[in-house]
Amino acid sequence: MTKKLDTHLLEIFVAVVERKSLTQAGVDMHLVVSAISKRMDELERHVGKALLKRHGRGIAPTAAGELLYLHAKRILKSLRAADQALAEFDSSGVHKIRLLANQTSIVQSLPAEIARFLASHANTSIELTEGHSADIPAAVHEGHADVGIYHAQHPAAGVLSWPYRQDRVGLVVPAGHPLATRRQVLFEEALDFPLVGAFPRHTLDRFLELAGNSLSRPPTVVLSVSNFEARCHMVRHGVGIAMVPEDIALRYTGGLGLALVQIADAWARRQFYACMREPEAGDSHAANLLGHLCGGGSGRLD
Repeated sequence: MTKKLDTHLLEIFVAVVERKSLTQAGVDMHLVVSAISKRMDELERHVGKALLKRHGRGIAPTAAGELLYLHAKRILKSLRAADQALAEFDSSGVHKIRLLANQTSIVQSLPAEIARFLASHANTSIELTEGHSADIPAAVHEGHADVGIYHAQHPAAGVLSWPYRQDRVGLVVPAGHPLATRRQVLFEEALDFPLVGAFPRHTLDRFLELAGNSLSRPPTVVLSVSNFEARCHMVRHGVGIAMVPEDIALRYTGGLGLALVQIADAWARRQFYACMREPEAGDSHAANLLGHLCGGGSGRLD
């Protein structure tokens, strides 16, 4: 009898028992009350037993209903666990790790590190997606990614984070620019010149919060462009000056006739973290990748 029960019917039944109301269960399941009532009648006819009873405070399970509720909870939990386990594989049955990283790490360090990881982990694939640092920890916490790489002043709440790498943001200026001969400047000194965005964080307000009292006024942003190479080309054509991670800027400055000036402000040095969910919500393959990234290739997280 019970092997013919469908999981959606069990989900509705669990919602009714827990919410003690057809109306509230309908809200949770996105169904009208009449549809909820019809499905509960169908369930009781199917099992041949009364499962729910009405009282002054709403709806409660009968003794049979309480027993079915306990089993339904276990069944649904097992199905969710199976779904999560299967999500670790791609369509060909290979272990899949969803990696969400910011643009800097994707361009700077990840290509070589991913290549080494895949070379030593057969039957594993990585789904790499670009995201903003401010959004990545929450996405990992909510289960949209298995491993995340972000930069921040401090490790984010809601996930387990390990130090990954550090870098510096520099100032790219055209050859012949008044700042081009300087080895190092405070960003305050660059505020008189138009700026091609974006920022060490992904909005102007977040950048100003990060810079704090080190700036007397906001920069004059004449163009916002997230791609680092495109930003350097804009500087070459005289649109403005730009902040670019130093390691990435060095790839373009020589060929485009640009100069890289170090930014002396403390916020110009950035700490990157790699993160995952709590161990019971994560998987061993994600932990292996995170250990590879943060353990110097040893695969260990100390």
